[in-house]
Formats: sequence, structure tokens, C-alpha cells
Amino acid sequence: MTKTRTLTETAIFIAIGVIGSTFLAIGIGPYRAFFIQHTLNVLLSAFYGTKQAVTVSFTVGLLRNLLGIGTIFAFPGGMFGAYFSGLFYRLHPSIYTAIFGEVIGTGFFGAVTARYLSMWLTGESLPLFFFIPGFFVSSLTGALIALLLYTKKGALLSMIFMRTPGQKKTS
Repeated sequence: MTKTRTLTETAIFIAIGVIGSTFLAIGIGPYRAFFIQHTLNVLLSAFYGTKQAVTVSFTVGLLRNLLGIGTIFAFPGGMFGAYFSGLFYRLHPSIYTAIFGEVIGTGFFGAVTARYLSMWLTGESLPLFFFIPGFFVSSLTGALIALLLYTKKGALLSMIFMRTPGQKKTS
């Protein structure tokens, strides 16, 4: 795979993440789950690896903030999930471990980090587990959509990505 192709594919996933986050949200109780980032995290972890997933997550969060359609919580919410999803997938190459990593990374580590970030920005104290329900619901929703895409459309995704999950890049 050439560097140009990888860069182009990365740009496409960033565009999907930014555009998708503007209108793809699910209301679940008091939370609005912007699941597209978590779907991308799981799929990118399986097909491209940790570095690519974290890079896309960071860039989507940055663009959403610059465009005024995101919050500062897009960073811990997306990046921790991408990192743990990729790490768990690398340790045990299974879509289920990537999903577990996404949910743990975002639902716990990202949520707790967001709590401390919020306290630092506002100066107000929040309960330790304040962000966990919303982050958990959002990451689980996105991860389950990734599972659906991965299992039902696995052959299609392999054609789009031009590789099978976990396959090393050929330069």
C-alpha cells in the first residue's frame, strides 16, 4: 500500500467522522450518542491499527472543535477508545477485543479523563463517574454498529480497505 493511498484513505475516514457527527446521533435517555467516531475507531483498529485509529480520532475531534460542532470532550472520548481498541486488537486479533477496548477506553478512561478536564476548565467539582453513562452508551452503540458492519459486510469492508483485518501494510 502506498503512502498516498494510506493518506487518502485516512482523509476519507476523517471526512466521514466529521460529516457523520453532524447528523448521525441517537438519543438514548438524556444522552445523545454520537456513535460514528466509535464505529470508525473499531473498524480502523482492526483494519489499520492503533496509530491510524488514534490519528483519525484526534483529527476528527480537532476539526469538530474548530468547526464549532464538537466539544473538548471529543478528544478523551475518541482517543482513549481508539488507543485501547487498537491495543486490545493487537494483543488478541478479534473484533470482539477491539470492541471491548473501545468500550473500556471510552466508557471508563475517556469518561474519567473528561471529568477531570471539565473540573480543570470550569473549576466545579463533579462526581467521579459523571460522564461514564453517556460515554459508555455512545461507545457501545458505535462499537455494535462496527460489529454489524464487520460481520454482515466483512467481504465488502475487506474490498474497500484492500486488506483483511490485521493484515500488515505492503509498501
